[in-house]
Amino acid sequence: MAGCVEYGRALAWQEALVARRIAGGPDALLLLEHPPVYTLGRGADPRHLGRAAGGPVPVWRVGRGGEVTWHGPGQLVGYPVLGLMGLRRDVHWYLRRLEDVLIAALADVGVVAGRVAGRTGVWVAGRRKIASIGVAVRRWVTWHGFALNVSPDLSGFEAITPCGLAGVEMTSVAREGGPDDVGVVALRVLERLVGIFGYTGWRPLASGAPTEARL
Repeated sequence: MAGCVEYGRALAWQEALVARRIAGGPDALLLLEHPPVYTLGRGADPRHLGRAAGGPVPVWRVGRGGEVTWHGPGQLVGYPVLGLMGLRRDVHWYLRRLEDVLIAALADVGVVAGRVAGRTGVWVAGRRKIASIGVAVRRWVTWHGFALNVSPDLSGFEAITPCGLAGVEMTSVAREGGPDDVGVVALRVLERLVGIFGYTGWRPLASGAPTEARL
């Protein structure tokens, strides 16, 4: 875990890791939190920004799929940079595996979650959204990723239409009775990602790049 990292800096790290992976380097994973920020996917409807448009919280339009979402402290954000050419060249398969990772990690911390048919992400009781997923793929290398609400101030979602879904209720691990420690949940997510994607292990990269984990 890298702690709270400004969005633009994390985006630059991803770009560098994607370039390294395309050049033949290893897969990697960034696990961190962001200061408050809104992001829109490449095709997102700006009307879903609602009151956040022109407000004090920064807004980024980026190259991932999906609509508008909010990031902030207490939310675990994961950016897997994985070569699908060595796994399976199927973005839908990849999205379902990310959901599997999050569902299993949530079960590990006592939160029962699952899918909703036709909607990417992870839900509690089929109606409260606990994790959002929006990815991009460049030459079969993934970037962007997932945002799992552990213990954030969920009022950050109130100004927008989260994920473009009117009336959606956002929830968190802490609100559903699980731990409020992002680091604890991050470890479970890392362990599940390593297992579900078939890695034999992981180790931190060298000092100076504390946000990366080599897979």
